[in-house]
Amino acid sequence: MAHLLRGKQAGVQRDFSAGLNAQKFAIDESLLAVGTNDTQFGGGQVYVFGQNRVSVTLPLPRKASVKAIHFIVDKVVAIDTKNELSVFSLETTRILASYTPPGSVTALVTDPSLDFALIGLQSGEIVAYDLDRQSPAPLRLPNLWKQQYPKTRPTSIVTLVLHPRDIGSLLIGYTEGAVIYSFKTGKPTKFFRYELPPDAPGGDSDPTSSKIRRYPRLSQALWHPTGTFVLTGHEDSSLVFWDSKDGRKVLARTIQANKVDEPGNATKSIGSTPGTFALKCPLFRLAWCCKENPDDTGILIAGGTPTTSLEKGLTFIEFGPTPVYATSSWQILSQHFEKPKSLHTLPTPPNAEVVDFCLIPRRSPHYMGAQDPIAVIALLASGEIVTLSFPSGHSINPTNQLHASLSYVHPFVSRVSMAYVERTRWLGMVESRSKGPSILKGGAEARHATMRFANRNILQAAHADGTVRMWDVGHGDEIENQKMLQVDVARAVGRLSDVDVSSMSMAGATGELAVGLSTGEVVIFRWGLNKEYGRDVRHVEARAFGLETIIDRAEPSVKEGLIPLTMFEGQGQVTALKMSDVGFAAAGFQQGAIVVIDLRGPAVIYNAGLDELSGQGKRGSFRRSDNQSQRKAEWPTCIEFGVMSLEGDDYSSILLFVGTNLGRLATFKLLPEAHGGYSAKYAGSTVVEDKIIGIAPLDSELGDPAEATQTTVAGLRSGLKIDGVLLVVTTTGVKIFRPPAAKGAHKTWDNVFCDAAAVVRYQAAGYALLGLFGDGSAKTYSIPALKQIASTSISKTLDVRRFSEALITPTGDIIGWTGPSEMVLLNVWGTGSDL
Repeated sequence: MAHLLRGKQAGVQRDFSAGLNAQKFAIDESLLAVGTNDTQFGGGQVYVFGQNRVSVTLPLPRKASVKAIHFIVDKVVAIDTKNELSVFSLETTRILASYTPPGSVTALVTDPSLDFALIGLQSGEIVAYDLDRQSPAPLRLPNLWKQQYPKTRPTSIVTLVLHPRDIGSLLIGYTEGAVIYSFKTGKPTKFFRYELPPDAPGGDSDPTSSKIRRYPRLSQALWHPTGTFVLTGHEDSSLVFWDSKDGRKVLARTIQANKVDEPGNATKSIGSTPGTFALKCPLFRLAWCCKENPDDTGILIAGGTPTTSLEKGLTFIEFGPTPVYATSSWQILSQHFEKPKSLHTLPTPPNAEVVDFCLIPRRSPHYMGAQDPIAVIALLASGEIVTLSFPSGHSINPTNQLHASLSYVHPFVSRVSMAYVERTRWLGMVESRSKGPSILKGGAEARHATMRFANRNILQAAHADGTVRMWDVGHGDEIENQKMLQVDVARAVGRLSDVDVSSMSMAGATGELAVGLSTGEVVIFRWGLNKEYGRDVRHVEARAFGLETIIDRAEPSVKEGLIPLTMFEGQGQVTALKMSDVGFAAAGFQQGAIVVIDLRGPAVIYNAGLDELSGQGKRGSFRRSDNQSQRKAEWPTCIEFGVMSLEGDDYSSILLFVGTNLGRLATFKLLPEAHGGYSAKYAGSTVVEDKIIGIAPLDSELGDPAEATQTTVAGLRSGLKIDGVLLVVTTTGVKIFRPPAAKGAHKTWDNVFCDAAAVVRYQAAGYALLGLFGDGSAKTYSIPALKQIASTSISKTLDVRRFSEALITPTGDIIGWTGPSEMVLLNVWGTGSDL
């Protein structure tokens, strides 16, 4: 078996460790492209996502961060921080060409109908690249602003925008102003320079800055969807509307005030205390949106609001139908922008600043992707993303809308767990949830080998907003059920804040899910129909047998799925949690309590602290003395169910094993009662060395796991007897013994700590113990001899500091963290291929 231990990639979740840096949506292909930054966890890359699990990774030629992404028919064009333009093929997913322009790249523009990319440079010049011939084009424009204003300070290009209806006109945004350039005449036709006379407030909050004449620097320039007007956004948060035909200024305003370019029109931005003023956020991003009728417009703004504003998010100024230019007076045109139809905020999570966004258009890729948008994906300053409906701003659930990899930053994942779920059970767990039209429909799914008789690796990911999402990460095979499940733990416990998930466990045979919180609640979900579908009913408190019924807290949008069943409120953080396949759930708490729940009631059948077990049952020890440990705080760290005969018993029973941080292993019997329920009785304990991180009940005759499966428990009625042993892994060693208190074989790790371990199987070759160690290695040991079989280093792939959070499946798959927002799936029975 030694030659089988290799590092082999079975699947990989996308790396968003650095946070997202660029987003782009292609309506023609219905794809979403995402770029990341270059950090210590890896270089920036471009990820393209499509329907279901369609995804591809496009690595940059050099280690750099992604600055901009554009789709051109069957190509993806990216600019990185090394000022290199890379052209990728969507068909072959390979790089076609790369080009380094003669200067620092500050802007890039493409169009679905053109095979050229126009590149703006820091020097103020514009060069062109032929995407079809994959070579520089002869077009090169000088710094037009410098030619018009020779005495101005050095200017660079900040934005390039093609006319939405005339491909021969280009809007160039320089740091000092904007220019319209005509390719037909080869000359600039209009110059737009925003000037504030003395005593004009502009967009600045500071009244002392209004005493001088000033020229606010430009941050972005846009066309009206019909090209009739030009909008320039400036660093002082001013929004200036211009007539594109004669170059006159129509109106200068901010989000809050109008005519900020006129002396005496003071703007008020009151600070948090009297006599102070509040600074304004910069204009991070502007988009001039329109409905199906391009004359019916509005502006979506990220930024531009006072920093003291309690309501963060995106601001949408809806202007409504644009007056007919040919028949409207100057006053009518000015009032159209001065008195918008409505102004409202698309809310985002509290204290979350939107720094960029990507509009999702309904049909057309034109008008810069801003025609008739149905949704917007907003990028937050933290690196997370949120999806909102447009223009209402309602939150869109990303479940089964976006690729599973994007859920790692929607919002950040705080904890993960793994369940080995039966294939037939998972195929039937297809959630029925109300949702809007699909966002991503493009891409062709690749075909893989189908493992029809293998259980599925179901990942549970807890997010910062109190949601838990589950999906099949697969074995590198064909994933038959690609859908994602979601439960709202925050709604289940009845509060929106302080919902920190500390433990999760899913039963592989029943699909029941248990979620433990840092505040002591244990919430259990069961698959079923929502009787209150479509209605948000008020919770009616009902408690019985130590539990609270929470069925009425199901999400109104879920018709069928994982429905909250019951909740137990404990003391302290839930430190260990296990959901069995036979209708029991067990939880351990920071205060030392152990709780066992029989889901047939449901009812609490055991609730006691570890300190109450002293002197009860049988005791044994692998240590000379454990008196000192009794004086320390003790809590459960690992829980497992099994079926076997205890020492001295002539029958087998359902057993519960609880390991603690001080190395104590407590054993409980779950016995049937005359009334049809079950009771839990303490059977004894054994003290081993150091924190217990893994418990595996084994059949001593066959060597198979002695787990509490439905088949095994059903056999107890007919007198089934299993002579079993326990394999207990601690941070410093491993022991094999017969519970509850007998001695057995043990092995100590050599000068290294074990962070995670589990019993795994390789096809028909048998079982072995697989462990992840602090030296960055993965090692296997034989059972029961505990001799090392093989060892390999995975420190270059996984983050050794987070080995304790890694997950090991019974098939030898390792799911571990490589960065703050990336997980990789490895299989130790691989070919040794590098990732």
